[in-house]
Amino acid sequence: MAKLKSLIKIEGTLDDLTFYKGKEGYLVRRKGGVNRDRINNDPAFIRTRENGTEFGHSATAGKILRRAIVPLLSSAKDNTIVARLVKVMSLVKNEDTTSVRGQRKVHIGLTTNEGKAYFKGFDFNSKATLSSVLLTEFALDTATGQIDITGVIPNQNVVAPPGATHVSFTAGFLNLDFETEESELILSPKVNTPINGSSSNVTLTPVSVPQGTGNQFYFLQLEFFQEINSVQYQLNNGTYNVLTIIEIL
Repeated sequence: MAKLKSLIKIEGTLDDLTFYKGKEGYLVRRKGGVNRDRINNDPAFIRTRENGTEFGHSATAGKILRRAIVPLLSSAKDNTIVARLVKVMSLVKNEDTTSVRGQRKVHIGLTTNEGKAYFKGFDFNSKATLSSVLLTEFALDTATGQIDITGVIPNQNVVAPPGATHVSFTAGFLNLDFETEESELILSPKVNTPINGSSSNVTLTPVSVPQGTGNQFYFLQLEFFQEINSVQYQLNNGTYNVLTIIEIL
């Protein structure tokens, strides 16, 4: 690395030199690293190529899941969701014990109980996890996707953010095939209730059962609202909303 002493201050790359601005002023350094052609063809970099291929597959699998649940994800996520999903997909992919290294797949990993276990309890918003927000039990019927929350008292069983006056519950039932990328998401009608001391039974029934040959994912979502003059507004653009995979088959 060297300092650039010139009246002309430039940034960018010229031949094998890179010019950039650092804390000590304008600097220049020679381009380093291994060139792409060598990485792609040199036998010494076979592990690098295998790792790169599998990382790309995991990233694609994360994108497939996110796209399949846009109606749910649009109001309950954080800025770490992409990286966290890639990590989970990579762990699931590792459970593929039949494919050679570099060609392991998420959909094969999901044929194992170990692979499915990485998804169960996954929170799409790490700032609002289901276990920290919903302080009561619920029951899931995997045949229909129905979720029952019996005797819920919102101001006792739901940890609501400041300013919230209402909470909505939604169930999601997804069939997703990571190999073909085909998916169908079915939602339940929302159950909206004021955050008070009244006890009620919340029943969330998806309007139908999704079709397909992939895996079945079951979601529970909680959304918070503030009511002003009889109109409910999404609280802080969904920062406190919950979306969690509660089961996968």
